[in-house]
Amino acid sequence: MSSRALRRLRGKQRGQEAIDPCDLRIEDGAETLELGEQEEALEEGVLQTAKNSSRKSKKNKAQKNLINIYELICDAENDTEKCLTDEETGARIEEKSDSRHNEKECPLGDTSTERANTTEKACKKKKKKKKKKAATVEDTQQEEVPRDDLDALLETIDSTNGLSHHTGTCGNSDSRPVLYVEHRNLNPETELKRYFGARAVLGDQRPRARQRQFHRSTWITVAKDTWPRFSRPGISMTLLESRDGLQHFAFVHNRDYQQVQFKFLDAVESMDPNNIVALLQVNPYHVDSLLQLSDVCRIQEDQEMARDLVERALYSFECAFHPVFSLTSGTSRLDYLRPENRAFYLALYKHMMFLEKRGCPRTALEYCKLILSLDSENDPLCMLLLVDFLSLRSREHAFLIRLFEEWEGHRNLSQLPNFTFSVALAYYQQSLQDDLALEEATGMKQKADQLLQDALIMFPGVLMPLLDLCSVQPDAAVSSHAFFGPKSQYRQLPGLSELVSLYVGRCHSLWKEASVLVWLEGNVQDVLQRVDKKDPLVEDCENKRKTRYQSTPRSIHRHVILSEIKGALATLPLEVTTQPLMGFDPLPPLDSVVSYTRPERPNVRTSENSLSLFFRSLLPNFNLQRGAGPGDEQEVARAGRELNQEVNRLMVAMRDMLANIQVLDPPREDEAEPERDEEEWD
Repeated sequence: MSSRALRRLRGKQRGQEAIDPCDLRIEDGAETLELGEQEEALEEGVLQTAKNSSRKSKKNKAQKNLINIYELICDAENDTEKCLTDEETGARIEEKSDSRHNEKECPLGDTSTERANTTEKACKKKKKKKKKKAATVEDTQQEEVPRDDLDALLETIDSTNGLSHHTGTCGNSDSRPVLYVEHRNLNPETELKRYFGARAVLGDQRPRARQRQFHRSTWITVAKDTWPRFSRPGISMTLLESRDGLQHFAFVHNRDYQQVQFKFLDAVESMDPNNIVALLQVNPYHVDSLLQLSDVCRIQEDQEMARDLVERALYSFECAFHPVFSLTSGTSRLDYLRPENRAFYLALYKHMMFLEKRGCPRTALEYCKLILSLDSENDPLCMLLLVDFLSLRSREHAFLIRLFEEWEGHRNLSQLPNFTFSVALAYYQQSLQDDLALEEATGMKQKADQLLQDALIMFPGVLMPLLDLCSVQPDAAVSSHAFFGPKSQYRQLPGLSELVSLYVGRCHSLWKEASVLVWLEGNVQDVLQRVDKKDPLVEDCENKRKTRYQSTPRSIHRHVILSEIKGALATLPLEVTTQPLMGFDPLPPLDSVVSYTRPERPNVRTSENSLSLFFRSLLPNFNLQRGAGPGDEQEVARAGRELNQEVNRLMVAMRDMLANIQVLDPPREDEAEPERDEEEWD
């Protein structure tokens, strides 16, 4: 390092230290001197350097605070090449005194070397920048490698738990479980951005920093600023057991939440929604109150408020999740027999239906898979009756086909009318894709024809109601045929009629396309030919229809009630319609696992209403002066059930009578009115 750089680093100034011979420089404009005048020139040069150094010291005092240490270091590196020893300076002075050319060439040589040094340093800096960029790229690649390893590790864990179903023709996406749930697909904005773009969906949704409220990050719903401030309502989740790679969880209510639940039941019995509103003002995150009030708002056609209440209930549940509970792994289980868990099922179902009506079938399908994965063996809400509709709506045909192929062996999905028809339609839609080869497309088309014909032979009662809802007039040869005629519907068992009405009422819009109707018409003609030729499959399917569908599971009735499809609701048996149906717990299981019970209230005669008094008056041992006997309550309940059944029968008869009423056409204006006799009015 040169002395000048050391002086700058130490903070010294020029003119305050001894002058070294190294600091002496002979300017380019000096003329040739004689040998006798060299000493005088040296003395004058020393005086000039001292003056220049004093001037530069004044400038350095003014710019002392503006000096950058990194520039000083660079100057020090440049000055090391310029540092000369005493012998070199003496030799240069002698050479310059000998010839004039040497005096002029030395400075030019110094400038050329400085330019070379600057170019070399610029190249070095560029090389350093390239090395830094390469290092950053390598670091990012090294950071991405562990993520891939983590995904591979998670897939191996799922495979060890027995959740993945590998097939020979499937790609990387099929290596996942069939009910695999992705977090990003649970957000409806992901699907809306795909349709309309991020700018149209988001808009100006970023709140200002002063108005922003910080909420807990969740996957199912996003907390809104309009919601009340969240405080734990008293719900928590506990891990019951881990068995066969599955974790069984359950929601738990603390004592305070139990007291709120008792108040909610009292508000429901009062049949006044204002009592539920008053309860929510005190407890804004009580789940059952939110779900019940959501139904009230939906009946009043306030869809936005109803959806907001369901999202608030889901947010309350998600804040109570156990750390081990996972929405996507498919290993977390919730037992529907526990009343605390049922509210979570119903909240997910109602949120899914709101998403489907909102125009987000792909997101609704993801929630359908989530509900089905919570208890795939029992399927308490019968999501298998809905998953085909959402798959076709979202054009996830490959998923529906894969689900049918993997679950047909142990779940017998071909016994459900919705799967037999929807899988055939999925194969047909797949055959219309442009990226398929000709042979593959024709193979899928033949597979779709075979499945549709088998579905029509197994469930002939689907065709006529389906064409009726599609506003299609069937051919006379089809409507008059005994196989598809009215007798095929009357011969159906009640359980099968309920499934057929549910499928036709929900999925008839999928069959309204012109190409689909043409495809359906061709296969109906082929089925009639097979029936006329006495195909053995026709008789086999008829025997299966007679032996199966004798009794309908309670879960199917629950699904029909939640679906609110009018045609399917009309097929419910009386033992279901006569029961009191609550929106927060429709058709609870008969073998429920109750963790706490509602305390019995004292029987006060002053609180007895007129209806219960009327029921007791029907008893032979009724006495107005005394209270009800020990066995009177059971008799009153029995009389109430009988009266409810009679009222339901009367309503069914009234419905049939109103359906058969024919409105007469008004008289035409062109018809001549009979002449009136004016004398009659006299």
